[in-house]
Order: sequence, then C-alpha cells, then structure tokens
Amino acid sequence: MTGEAVAFGALSVVLVGSALAVVLSKNLFHALLWLALALTGTAGVFLLLDAEFLAAVQLLLYAGGIITIVVFAIVVTEHLVGERLTQTNMRIGGGAAVAAVLLAFLVTIIGRRPLEMTRPEMPGDLTQVIGQAVLTQYVLPFELLALLMLAGLLGAIYFARPDE
Repeated sequence: MTGEAVAFGALSVVLVGSALAVVLSKNLFHALLWLALALTGTAGVFLLLDAEFLAAVQLLLYAGGIITIVVFAIVVTEHLVGERLTQTNMRIGGGAAVAAVLLAFLVTIIGRRPLEMTRPEMPGDLTQVIGQAVLTQYVLPFELLALLMLAGLLGAIYFARPDE
C-alpha cells in the first residue's frame, strides 16, 4: 500500500467523520467548525490529486473566507435575536434512508464499471490553465461572484453596527 493510498484513506475518514458531525451536531457553531474541518480535508484531497491551485482556493476562499462570514453571521444573528441558536435535527431517519439509497446506487454504478487506476496526463501547468480560463472565458461569473460577496459583506456590516 502506497503512502498516497494511506493519506487518502485517512482523509476519507476525516471527511466522512466531520461531515457526519456537521449534520449531527446540535450546536450551530460546533457544526460550523466541523464544516471547516471537512473543507480543509477536501483541500487535502486536492493536494493528493496534484491540484495545488484548487487546494489553495479551497483553503483561502471556503475554509477561510466563507467560514469567517458564517461565523460573523451567527454572532450577528444571535445579537439580533437575543438568544442562542441551536440546530435541530428533524427527520434524521428519512435523511439516513435517502443517504443509504444514494450510497447503494453509487456503489452499484461504480461496481459495474471499475474506475481507471492510472491518472490522465495534465496538459501543461494546471494553475496557468485555470487562471487563463477564469480571466478570459469565465470572467463575468467571477466578477458577479465578487459582487455577491461584497453585497453580503456590506449587509453583515450594516446589521453588525451598534443601534443608535
């Protein structure tokens, strides 16, 4: 067994465990911390796939930026509402049943046609290819996402200001 396979196994255990902790946690803030761990584990999977740019984006944008904004939203919402927010897990049995059916479906589909074990060759530097695509072909969605995040930040600042 190679070191890459061991690292993938460890990351998969961390990812599945933290994803379950997100869903099963009663405290909303603790669920958010488990989500940050899951997003960081996903960055580790990207590193195993030699996608350093995607790992960096995962860490900076999602595990760093989005988690920070959601923490800020939880704090502001608790300030506005005046009580602690909790997460209730309603219909967990139905969700578990749907997850089991989806898992059985995926195992059946993957079992019919095994995955290739060799990696396809990457054309040149992947980071350069992604950068050129974002700044040429996908520049409009990239800019719209920036405006959406700016609007969310301005809304959070508006709600966080002290009442006068």
